[in-house]
Amino acid sequence: EYSYRDYGNRAGFWRMTEVLDAYGIKCCVSLNLAVLEHYPEIGAAMVQRGWDFMSHGIYNTRYLNPYTEEQERAFYQDCIETLKRHTGKQLKGMLGPAISGTERTPDLMAEAGLIYHTDWMHDDQPVPIKVQSGTLISVPYSVELNDSPTFRQHYEGDYFELMCKAQFDQLYKEGASSGRVMCIALHPFTIGQPHRIKYLDRILSYIMSHDGVWQTTADEIADYYIANYYDQAVAHAAKLNSQ
Repeated sequence: EYSYRDYGNRAGFWRMTEVLDAYGIKCCVSLNLAVLEHYPEIGAAMVQRGWDFMSHGIYNTRYLNPYTEEQERAFYQDCIETLKRHTGKQLKGMLGPAISGTERTPDLMAEAGLIYHTDWMHDDQPVPIKVQSGTLISVPYSVELNDSPTFRQHYEGDYFELMCKAQFDQLYKEGASSGRVMCIALHPFTIGQPHRIKYLDRILSYIMSHDGVWQTTADEIADYYIANYYDQAVAHAAKLNSQ
């Protein structure tokens, strides 16, 4: 299992970045932050490209749900400090390690100064999350357009291409009146395999051939939504709750 995953670090990542670079794609990496320490050459390549980062934990295998409140609070500080130390970037969001958050997670994230998480996968648009202090939103992430579970279910690259194009067509149509988020979740050890990489190229070629596509990151989506729509959405929710 380790060596299969490590294929992504040795070969898949570099093959994947060639395709991403060809279309000028700026990624938001859901990163096991220890990668920045164990594979500094990968960290440097991502920083050089100006990519954004959300934490997937220090290690994705160290879950949040067994933590005490103080342990979880310390975890966010560790993530913030680790990313800052290696990239100079301020951590803004998170996909929890193995999506193992607790009922305290949103409050503790906001308390730590984070502004979004992607754990819930419950909408095609950002949604405010009610927290005790600070500001937190949910940014759409996808377990559907996600190469790892798709390929584990023995669907292959050609089917993944069909899924992504169908998803794009529908959201592009809906987005004409109100923007939609299309997240494609990629893992270098799967999409970076030689027999699959051409399908990523076809997907990106199709999407980027359309007008009005904002190719962006979760960080930028969160900033834009909070600046332009957050207050309106909160007021709408309060109105509905008062009825």
